[in-house]
Amino acid sequence: MPFSPTTDLTSAPPINRWWVMLFCSLWLLAGAIGHDPWKPDDAVHLGLAYDMAKNNHWLIPRLAGDPWLSSTPLYLWVAALCGQGLQWLLPWHDAARLATTLFSAGFLWALARSMRHLAGNYAALIAPLLAIGTLGFLLPLHDAQPAIVGVFGFSLVLMSLIQWPTKPRLNGILLGTGIGISFLGAGIDIALLSAAVSVVAFTHPTWHTKESILGASLAIVTVLFFILPWPYLLNEQSPASFDYWWAAEKTSVLPHVTWFTKAHAKLLLWASWPLMPLAGWHLWLERRRLWAPKTALPLIASTLSLLVFFIGNPRPNNLLPALVPLAMLATLGAGRLKRGAANAFDWFGMVTFALMHALLWLGAIALITGTPAKIAKNFTKPAPGFVPDTPLIIWLLAILLTLGWFIFTISLRRTPWRAATRWSIGWASIWLLITALWLPWIDYGKSYRLVSADFSLLLGENHGCIARRNLGFAQRASLDYFNGIQTVRMVAAKNCRYLITQSRPEVEKSLPGWQLLRETSRPGDKNERLRLYRRQG
Repeated sequence: MPFSPTTDLTSAPPINRWWVMLFCSLWLLAGAIGHDPWKPDDAVHLGLAYDMAKNNHWLIPRLAGDPWLSSTPLYLWVAALCGQGLQWLLPWHDAARLATTLFSAGFLWALARSMRHLAGNYAALIAPLLAIGTLGFLLPLHDAQPAIVGVFGFSLVLMSLIQWPTKPRLNGILLGTGIGISFLGAGIDIALLSAAVSVVAFTHPTWHTKESILGASLAIVTVLFFILPWPYLLNEQSPASFDYWWAAEKTSVLPHVTWFTKAHAKLLLWASWPLMPLAGWHLWLERRRLWAPKTALPLIASTLSLLVFFIGNPRPNNLLPALVPLAMLATLGAGRLKRGAANAFDWFGMVTFALMHALLWLGAIALITGTPAKIAKNFTKPAPGFVPDTPLIIWLLAILLTLGWFIFTISLRRTPWRAATRWSIGWASIWLLITALWLPWIDYGKSYRLVSADFSLLLGENHGCIARRNLGFAQRASLDYFNGIQTVRMVAAKNCRYLITQSRPEVEKSLPGWQLLRETSRPGDKNERLRLYRRQG
């Protein structure tokens, strides 16, 4: 076998499979439900999915009535179906956001299965924990975010290549499925990255075999099956829309004007923690065996995906594909840390998370009781008018969470995996505590629900067309989602009776020919003002 489970020679991690599955499931759900659409990406993609389900715009997504061709539609399809199918159980936006949970769960499953083939059952338990303990995965795995479909597709590609030597035909179909899903979910750039990793991998003797020819042929057929129908139908229905989408896709694969900037380095350092140092440690230990299959494949994938990240925009979503193979390398290194390094990592995590638990509880108590006054002021100032109403059961669960984290942490037996396990459980517990105690307060300040209600009350039911000026995508999506307020561009709105603008507070309120009816903003937002005008005369 090209992949030998050498990591299983170490002591078993102090956890079991069912516990890992339960904990990862709770972490994925926490924050994915329980709040309104948030600016920017969450509101935009939920708005697109809502319009798709409400108006049957399944081929060409629309944002508050306007065509949106900046991304491929797979995520929106799944989100719209989740929203429609589960709205009897959850608010529509929470139900639709479960699409992220489904794709994220698929990514964690593919990562665990890949690590089982690479390094055995113990590594398969640690890999998902390291993923949920990675800073860069926190928000994308809880937002309405199509980029997570690309992560899932990329993880399927790597899993198929890892399993390739045993069943090249079956894994050829899986490889094509992964590339196709990447394309339909996140666009041509992640699909090209997946294909490039596959091509380079086939230069390795492990994959460069006669049996691989048929598997590669099946992969190509499967890719075409996935990627051709939607562009074809789009071109048939609207050639202009196809041309716009294709131009945007070609632009997305071109290198950014500035490469390898300081912004790239800063983003990589914090978003890849703790994967990068653990992966680096494994590569150092294997420096004379880097071409060995279990190291070569994730190293090839990490190198190419980081290269794509460094020549593109320094955005967190562009780094996500690189975190998948880095998680594999980090898992291989996590069980081989020297005692001194493991203890330092262990104590850093314990002290950090103990302090964070204390601060989160102090903030929650100040929010609900008003004491200490200085700390309570830090909560009331950015969210004026917020009235905390946390049910008793949530407080009890939060207490159990903190006690459970403390007992679990101090009771873990010493194994090579303990430091990585403690870090991941600690970071995940912080997120669970934030969503339990602070989520309503955060949602109050980030939601546009009150802003939309203000405008809706003044507009009434038969308001006619509404013009817009400088109105952002998230604002347009939120106004449409909450109250059905759709706007048109100012240049195409000569006869509109109303106008909604977005600007900074210091920008002049008066507009020639328009009467200001309402100026509003999200609670505590000092940088953004939304203004509603009515045409004079």
